[in-house]
Amino acid sequence: PRRLIRAIWHGRLSYKEGLLLQRFHSALLRSRPLKADCLLLLEHRPVYTVGIRGVDPANSADGDTDQLAARLRSIGAEFHRADRGGLLTFHGPGQLVAYPMLDLRNHGRSLRDYVCRLQRTVVDLCARGYGLGDARTTEDVGVWIADRKVAALGVHAANYLTSHGVAINCNVDLAWFQHIVPCGLLGKSVTSLTNELGRDVSVESVLPEFLDSFSAEFNCEVQLTRAATADFCVE
Repeated sequence: PRRLIRAIWHGRLSYKEGLLLQRFHSALLRSRPLKADCLLLLEHRPVYTVGIRGVDPANSADGDTDQLAARLRSIGAEFHRADRGGLLTFHGPGQLVAYPMLDLRNHGRSLRDYVCRLQRTVVDLCARGYGLGDARTTEDVGVWIADRKVAALGVHAANYLTSHGVAINCNVDLAWFQHIVPCGLLGKSVTSLTNELGRDVSVESVLPEFLDSFSAEFNCEVQLTRAATADFCVE
């Protein structure tokens, strides 16, 4: 039988709340490695995050990281350093964020294979769910439509336990990305499903399509539940 993974929709959370959720489920994975795989699903309140590689040259006009953080906070967003791969990016309302909390030993996957499967999940979502057959992966991590990034990916793994994940632009306000060079990639732009299709595509409408693609790519059964506010409890 296929492994069961519980998906938990948490609605809109701050970045700090999302980190606390991931720490909680990481601890659960360590104590119950055969039963605690889950998929955390949410939106973030506006936040810019920078990964373990720090601020790239394309985003260094402000000087040091503290000055960059002050500028971005001044426009109404939070700023956080994160222990994930990748560079500077934005998360906010209208973006489906998925944090798979998995023990890779349960899935027979290397970290490289895991990253590829996450990307292919989004490619399948775009093609099968929305007819965007030109969605693809490139040498730059993420999912692209031509030179427009529709999904960003940054993961962390320690002792085979994963955290962080993928962010899919559904109907996010793309103006937030104009204040940075996303992921330090000059000459590239950011798009959304709404922008590509010319109609509103909400996070709630993308959610079941994403779960179908995730289930197919990771060969698992996904059971969706909706968390109460600040619900950190598991059965």
